[in-house]
Amino acid sequence: MKGLLRSFPRVGSVRFYAVFGGKDLKIEGVKDVIAVASGKGGVGKSTTAVNLAVALANKCKLKVGLLDADVYGPSVPIMMNIHQKPEVTQDMKMVPIDKYGVKCMSIGFLVPENSPIVWRAPMVMSALRKMSKEVDWGNLDILVIDMPPGTGDAQLTTTQMLQLSGAVIVSTPQDVALIDARRGIAMFSKVSVPILGLVENMSCFVCPHCSEPSFIFGNGGTRKAATEMGLKVIGEIPLEMDIRKGSDDGVPILVSSPDSAVSKAYNEVAVNVVKRLQEVA
Repeated sequence: MKGLLRSFPRVGSVRFYAVFGGKDLKIEGVKDVIAVASGKGGVGKSTTAVNLAVALANKCKLKVGLLDADVYGPSVPIMMNIHQKPEVTQDMKMVPIDKYGVKCMSIGFLVPENSPIVWRAPMVMSALRKMSKEVDWGNLDILVIDMPPGTGDAQLTTTQMLQLSGAVIVSTPQDVALIDARRGIAMFSKVSVPILGLVENMSCFVCPHCSEPSFIFGNGGTRKAATEMGLKVIGEIPLEMDIRKGSDDGVPILVSSPDSAVSKAYNEVAVNVVKRLQEVA
């Protein structure tokens, strides 16, 4: 494992840049690769990615993997309650860690929790390549990628390095978040990645006492934006304390409260993702 860790920043440049020649784009054994992305941080992208992966595995009965591509701020170790390093096969491939029926990989499994990742872009890309192409995923129906926030070099190169089947865009309803979501959509369009749909996170807050909904971040903004861009809204996730608690405790709400309204909303997103993959295939 120590040798594997030391190799992260020093993956040869020839090997890295080879992916842009149109070869070596597919991940062995993986049928579809989807990105869960947003134009900015703080909209619940990682929470959506984690719960979508769990829903695809449990509701849709698929073989699912989850790749935490947010190298600078990995969230999957906490959200999935994984505090161990992956094993390594004889041919030096890492074995993803199985949790809640999902095979997980993250840079957070390999570095101490409080250690900052102070890497330049080529080193980040080398690490992402190792965590995607040099992992023994086995046979997967879908690999969910929790993308880093924004539309910079890391995001663009990741879309070019992996043969994405589609992207799910996460946004909250307010205009300032939707402006950045539009930028994310434009980035995927430039590299010909189909948009599977938009997920409106924190769509409303239902009072636990009177059951009245409060639209804290606005109402209908995501649907309006989707209509303007000719896209579909594939899910609306309400704002509930149990989502935050589950993320902090490392137990996704689909596991802790499978019959809750939020879990049903995530299951709906998973079903819609599968349908959209069939449509764009």
